[in-house]
Amino acid sequence: MRTYLNDGWQFFENWSDDIFGGDVGQNVRIPHANVTTPFNNFDESVYQFVSGYKRVLHLDDVDGRTFLLTFDGVAHYAEVYVNGKCVATHASGYTAFTVDVTDAVRQGDNQIVVKVDSRETLNQPPFGYVIDYLTYGGIYRDVYLDERKGVYVKDVFVKSVPDSPVIADVILADFCGECQLLAKISDAAGETVFSCCYTANTDKLTLSLPCNLKTWDITDPNLYTLTITAGNEEYAVTFGARKAEFTKDGFYLNGKKIKIVGLNRHQSYPYVGYAMPESMQRLDAQILKNKLGVNAVRTSHYPQSQYFIDECDRLGLLVFTEIPGWQHIGDDDWQKQAVQNVDEMVRQYRNHPSIVLWGVRINESQDNDALYAETNRVARELDGTRQTGGVRYIRNSHLLEDVYTYNDFNRDGASDRRDICGKNAPYLVTEYNGHMYPTKAFDDAPHRLQHVLRYANMLDGVFAAENTSGCFGWCMFDYNTHKDFGSGDRICYHGVLDMFRNPKWAAGVFSSMSDGEPYLEVCFSADIGDYPEGVVGDRYILTNADEVKVYRGGQFVKTYTHADSPYKNMPNPPILIDDLIGDRLITEEGFSRKNSDKAKCCFAAVRKYGLNFLPLKYKLAIAQVMASEKLSMDRVIELYGKYDGNWGGKANDLTVEAYKNGKPIASKTVGSFYRYSLDVTPSHTRLHENTSYDVAAVSIIARDQNGSVCPYINKAVTFRTEGVIELVGDNVVALQGGMFGTYVKTTGRTGKGTLYVDDVKVEFEVV
Repeated sequence: MRTYLNDGWQFFENWSDDIFGGDVGQNVRIPHANVTTPFNNFDESVYQFVSGYKRVLHLDDVDGRTFLLTFDGVAHYAEVYVNGKCVATHASGYTAFTVDVTDAVRQGDNQIVVKVDSRETLNQPPFGYVIDYLTYGGIYRDVYLDERKGVYVKDVFVKSVPDSPVIADVILADFCGECQLLAKISDAAGETVFSCCYTANTDKLTLSLPCNLKTWDITDPNLYTLTITAGNEEYAVTFGARKAEFTKDGFYLNGKKIKIVGLNRHQSYPYVGYAMPESMQRLDAQILKNKLGVNAVRTSHYPQSQYFIDECDRLGLLVFTEIPGWQHIGDDDWQKQAVQNVDEMVRQYRNHPSIVLWGVRINESQDNDALYAETNRVARELDGTRQTGGVRYIRNSHLLEDVYTYNDFNRDGASDRRDICGKNAPYLVTEYNGHMYPTKAFDDAPHRLQHVLRYANMLDGVFAAENTSGCFGWCMFDYNTHKDFGSGDRICYHGVLDMFRNPKWAAGVFSSMSDGEPYLEVCFSADIGDYPEGVVGDRYILTNADEVKVYRGGQFVKTYTHADSPYKNMPNPPILIDDLIGDRLITEEGFSRKNSDKAKCCFAAVRKYGLNFLPLKYKLAIAQVMASEKLSMDRVIELYGKYDGNWGGKANDLTVEAYKNGKPIASKTVGSFYRYSLDVTPSHTRLHENTSYDVAAVSIIARDQNGSVCPYINKAVTFRTEGVIELVGDNVVALQGGMFGTYVKTTGRTGKGTLYVDDVKVEFEVV
């Protein structure tokens, strides 16, 4: 029987032995952040202190029972006391730990106290030097108690590949010489597909379960549950049948070659750091798969929530997970803890079919053969079904892992992998872009377009390089960071989404590659004042449609397809819109076809280079058009302003209609701003009070009369709640890039709740 202990805690910001006495703290619920931080511009020392948590645990009966107390995540060093006795310590904020408290508890009330050290001076990974992310503090993942009576299953490791029996390594506890086991496999609908009884004569045994299972893959992620009953106790684990392999020729899933297209993810959120409940963890996986359309995620730079990984299992999202760390390698004790982190990571996550690679090297660290020989040994000993990788940023480092995983910030992804690793080994790009081109949602249009194209450059190159397994972009969303990084306000603006998961233009590079929801984004502004010298340059459209029809000022210009892209290898590449004139010079000005094409080419060159820096060949071409059509230079400039530029003339709206299989699927108009309204969108409006509180994310976007984001609206927005919900974070904010967000959480009560965003009302129901 499992009982969640997320409620009923008292929090003490300053640790003191008086906590064991009658001191009363602040009532809190788990997940809990030891401090609420501002959105940005704060000192990262605010969460670095030693705090305490206290709770009463009532037990009606303890005779003949085993009690296992589990903490899924305590940042970052924990001491656990039961009835005043220290029963455990744990030195990693990113893995769970379980304490057998049977000998410490008694019938009736029991006191649980947890001392939590969240300081970054701890001699354990990832600490010891500077880190490009914040590490936060508190008991930020679930706490629960498992009660067992008699023999029970302590652990099960399921190994399942297509067309083979399911192999289950089982470890029993409180074993007394012999017991009967019932093993049952059921599908996602709960139907039993296999059942058999076994006699256990040892506490460690391997079961071979012959059954024909559907495979788990990225498009059809079939999941099964293995339930093993020993005595009166059940142990259930979810798994999938799949074979994942990185080879020198690329990545294969169930024998099919797949190009990995992924993003890196931190587990942080505005205001509350790491402390978000199940729904928010699952939401990030849903955004990655359903909104961004990627097929993989790297959990940089530490193991992340079981809820997040479980949702990756359900969605068919491949996972590369790794041990905590960032560049620095510490002393012998530090390194022993790093090896322990490998042990805990593999044991706790190895039943997830979504995980296809173990990261057993400190991110971007130098070679350390003794340490990494041991981390690889432990991973392979605990799980011989998966390969290992180790993320580095140096070329030709020592390869003790199975896959050369490399952060590539200097290439386009197309070079031979042997130029990087010096070996004919499996090769995977684990980071690119990121700090090379930080981009804010409120940057100007040319900057945001360059952000788009940098992602396209790498992706196109990786798709061209057949032997490269794939790539993970840096990164999914912006995140708070230390003073040594970011843009001076404690934010790294490296994401394709902002901190509230609102999309920047670059998100569309990934969304347009997917065949999921219809997607269309126009990556340029209608306002030439956003461009130096009024020179707009290249215009791009991102879409997963087959073709787009472009209209200017209501007049049809041209039909474009993905063939009209300089990127020839990636799926659905950005479409270059190099002509906004069409046949108008012919129909309205009487130009010949030849002179029309030549003039349009010259006008496009003016957009790209500017009139003062026009290359000679275009000057000669326009001179030929002038002679042939008997035009003066003043007339040429007038025609450019009328048909291509609009400096000094009237700006025209541009409308793009997207078609798939001949049917319209999306439309977007870009034009001058006249009015805006707030688009307020909650992640969900039905919240659940279950094992803990629930949270809904709320996106706020200022959109103009055409539905486009208004990146330069920075107005203040006020939040107010009524009913059984409360606000997470500030109640007055300023839009950034025309976007922001907030969160609402449940309060332990059921019923109705309302969020007011200025005069926009959002209704919630808590059940």
